[in-house]
Amino acid sequence: MGTARVKREYLELTRLIERLHRRFLDVLRMELGRMGIKELNAVQALLLSNIGAEEIAIRDLVERGYYQGSNVSYNIKKLTDMGYLKQERSQHDRRSVIVRLTPKAMDVVKRVHEIEDANAVNIESSGIRAPDLETATETLRRIEQMWAGHIRYGG
Repeated sequence: MGTARVKREYLELTRLIERLHRRFLDVLRMELGRMGIKELNAVQALLLSNIGAEEIAIRDLVERGYYQGSNVSYNIKKLTDMGYLKQERSQHDRRSVIVRLTPKAMDVVKRVHEIEDANAVNIESSGIRAPDLETATETLRRIEQMWAGHIRYGG
C-alpha cells in the first residue's frame, strides 16, 4: 500500500473511531431511555460499566486511558450524588479515593451488558464474523500502542 493510500486510510480510520464512539453512546442513550433511566447519560452508564464489580481508585480510571481527569471527577461526583457510587479514602494511600458501585448501579451495569450482548448478536446476524472482528480489534490495539508510545516517548 502506498504512503498516500496509508495516509488516506489512516485519516478515515481516526474519524471512524470517533463516529463509532458517538454512535455507541447514542445506542446507550436510546436504551437507557427505553429502560426509563433518565438521570444518567450514556457516558456515565459506560463509566459504571467500566468500573464493574471492582473497587477502583479514580486515578486508575484516568491512567487506564478511559477518561480525562476533570471529566471523570465531574461524573464521579454526579454518580455519587445520584446514589450510583460509593466513595472512600484508600486505606493504603489516604490521598487516593476508591469508588465502587451501589446495587442501583449494578442494575444499570447488568442492563448495559445485556445491550452489549444484543449488539453482539446483531453484529453476527449482519454478516460480520469473528475473524473480521479479531482482525479489526488487533489493528486498533496496535494503533493504540503506537499512539501510547508517541505520548510516552515523543514523535
